[in-house]
Amino acid sequence: MPPIRVDICGGAREGKSALIARLGQDAAGGAGPFIVTEAANDEQYTRTLRDGAPIADVSVIVLDARQGVTAATRRHGFFAGLLAVRHVVLAVNKMDLVDNAQAAFARIESDFRQLAAQLGLGGVACLPISAENGDNVRAHSAAMPWYTGPTLVELLARVEPPVDRARAESPLEIADQFEATIVWLSDAPLLRGRSYTVKLGPNTATATINPVKYKINLSTLDRIAAVTLIQKEIGVCSMHLDRDLPFAPYKVNREAGGFVLVDRMSGATVGAGMIHFALRRAQNIHWQALDVNKGARATLKGQRPCVLWYTGLSGAGKSTIANMVDKRLHAGQRHTYLLDGDNVRHGLNRDLGFTDADRVENIRRIAEVAKLMVDAGLIVSTAFISPFRAERQMARALVADGEFIEIFVSTPLGVAEQRDPKGLYKKARRGDLKNFTGIDSPYERPEAPELTIDTTAHSPEQAAEMVVAYLEQRGIIRAGREEGDDA
Repeated sequence: MPPIRVDICGGAREGKSALIARLGQDAAGGAGPFIVTEAANDEQYTRTLRDGAPIADVSVIVLDARQGVTAATRRHGFFAGLLAVRHVVLAVNKMDLVDNAQAAFARIESDFRQLAAQLGLGGVACLPISAENGDNVRAHSAAMPWYTGPTLVELLARVEPPVDRARAESPLEIADQFEATIVWLSDAPLLRGRSYTVKLGPNTATATINPVKYKINLSTLDRIAAVTLIQKEIGVCSMHLDRDLPFAPYKVNREAGGFVLVDRMSGATVGAGMIHFALRRAQNIHWQALDVNKGARATLKGQRPCVLWYTGLSGAGKSTIANMVDKRLHAGQRHTYLLDGDNVRHGLNRDLGFTDADRVENIRRIAEVAKLMVDAGLIVSTAFISPFRAERQMARALVADGEFIEIFVSTPLGVAEQRDPKGLYKKARRGDLKNFTGIDSPYERPEAPELTIDTTAHSPEQAAEMVVAYLEQRGIIRAGREEGDDA
């Protein structure tokens, strides 16, 4: 029979250590078996989530009777509910230090049961104790004759070992969109629209978190409007996967409802979460097969559709080169479209700024538009700084193999800053332009682009010729096609 896992938690100086020592003696006396651990702060909870450690069967929340229900009590109650702990015991400690103990205990119990109802906690019990004296820990206390309920050890002895009955009686569902609570673990913020690897049970998929509905103030349990999460923050979000996965709500089945989020570039665990339920739209929206598809459109146009993704610092020459390539392709009767960073921000993305989160969303939208244009059979060019590898990888994953051509327009920062065609570097250096790539926001160089163009060694005209030659070499376009040639 598996042992009962008991977490002792509470605020500082509320008596956790004394109770753990007392429970250790009691367990040795035959009242166990228990595995007693201390969850003193949020770090223990987040470590449990990150590492997939076993979750307690019982959470014993210790509080000082002189203080009553505190922010620490609310926080530990919240985590007990979040982790779907099956039994919660409120141990009102230091009862020997308060006047009119029975009334004080009744007031605290009433406050905590209101909190428990708010948090959806089940299996709640409350009892008055003195951990130092052992009152109501193993034996009933003569100092509190008004309390006739079970001792703490008796309560723990009544807890049944965990069984798999709930999992067996709850078949898994299938979905690709969920509402979930996420505990953010990374020192880098959660970015809306960024793709992460989700590990859900034995399965993995690519997930995006959009939007963050709200985050939780752990002191007050208030819901706060948010668009992102930073380290140790907890929020409720919509999560979208790139494929269907089997799942169950976390409160029904921890294994099938708990997940971790992994950074796709570094492989580091950045978040952990619990699925609430599948979003209905995931079951009501289906991909519609169309008779006129990408292949048919590309054949009509006599070309292979693709994305030419130009990336590099501001002032590197991306737009200039992309425009020249587009003109050459158009002159050869190719069907093209050019998405320029500044132009798109006048319309589709005019609601976005230049924070990291907005940059991620900017590229996510552009990548989805480029995908539609590739489906239309076009050769589509995008000229954006697109500073983060993760978003460029996301854009690549949206189209078929061979349809994404990353073109790194390589220009040293000093050269780009010297050119400064829009005066942006001067503004950034003066502090008038925040989050400017290369100055106070990072640019992550491509690691394996299809084509690298050094603009200190090649003119824009030469660069354009290099791109066209590459397209011919790859068979995207046929070399030597002249105006009026319908082949």
